[in-house]
Amino acid sequence: MASPYRALFAAPGTKGFSAAGFIGRMPLSMMGIGVVTMISQITGRYGLAGALSATIALSAAVAGPQVSRLVDLYGQRRVLRPATTLSLAAAALLLFAAHYGWADWVLYVACVGIGCVPSLGAMIRARWAALYRGTPQLHTAYSFESVVDEVCFIFGPIISIGLSTAWFPEAGPLLAACFLAVGVFWLTAQRATEPVPHPRERKGGGTALRSAGLQVLVATFAATGAIFGAVDVVTVAFAEERGHKAAASVVLSLYALGSCVAGLVFGLLRFAGPAERRWLLGVCAMAVSMIPLLLVGNLPFLAVALFVAGLAIAPTMITTMSLIEEHVPRAQLTEGMTWVSTGLAVGVALGSSAAGWVIDAAGARAGYGVSAVAGAVAVVVGFLGYRRLKRPAPGRGGSVGQHSEREERHMA
Repeated sequence: MASPYRALFAAPGTKGFSAAGFIGRMPLSMMGIGVVTMISQITGRYGLAGALSATIALSAAVAGPQVSRLVDLYGQRRVLRPATTLSLAAAALLLFAAHYGWADWVLYVACVGIGCVPSLGAMIRARWAALYRGTPQLHTAYSFESVVDEVCFIFGPIISIGLSTAWFPEAGPLLAACFLAVGVFWLTAQRATEPVPHPRERKGGGTALRSAGLQVLVATFAATGAIFGAVDVVTVAFAEERGHKAAASVVLSLYALGSCVAGLVFGLLRFAGPAERRWLLGVCAMAVSMIPLLLVGNLPFLAVALFVAGLAIAPTMITTMSLIEEHVPRAQLTEGMTWVSTGLAVGVALGSSAAGWVIDAAGARAGYGVSAVAGAVAVVVGFLGYRRLKRPAPGRGGSVGQHSEREERHMA
């Protein structure tokens, strides 16, 4: 591990909450695909499997910001434990309902409950912010967390699908639920690094989404999510058309690996200039990287193109987290981070659906057109909202993001 990353863990408690966050985040990439694998194996109904997975995603998109808002008000321990208990109870209901062939509506109700799962990524980033607010280390911490996200998305689906196909259908979602329980309860047992709640500051303040800058970030990442959703679906279809469906997981892992590598390097760098400019460049790079996918003719070319495309993901996400701190009051930081995740989740659902329609109508390679269009939309929204990003929220003159930015400029 490079020295700046090693230095992150010099502070007491950082290793513990980082490890808990990694375990608790694994279900993010395991549960949806695990439900699809489980239901398709038990019932053979892929339509039902996809609808249940989408229900979990949409439920999380609705419930996630509300859970995070309560966290900002009352603290992580008081909110995460009951929310996680509800999600775990719903997961148990889903497993029993699927195993014993209960009515479909029971499956849907269970999936809605599973969506109450808290956003562990936002919780961990909030702990890093509380520790390293106003220092360049926070940039490195956010870079590290983006790498952890990508590692989860590289290995999570492989573990979930592998267990459900090699052991028993419910194994993937069951392990995801176990990871969630261990991660959340271990994290919330670590009180020393828990951010202080802000009940008085939040009183009457409304939602964090009132911030004009956050609105731009969420809208842009809804389009970005459509890129991800379409790439996942189209890549599977592309590999299947060429008789190598199993290779899709390897190819998609390279997409995540590209982001992982870029995140590691990005965290070692210090930059001059405003963060919003780097953010817009990152959004443009993500959009441009979709163009080569329209020209792919074989899996090796696709693998290389997706690896290159992945290089733009983590740096853009890292910069987004810095911008959230400039445009959202400190008392609403966790909620603000979760809103961006919500935008991504909604975009993934829309991109997956749109790509499926295009694949059915015109073939797999044409489906990458959905990703290209989504990238173009993200660029347009980014440019239209750029001025809003140049104006931090009122009273943020001493914000985390601004302090970090000034120190980064000084170091550069």
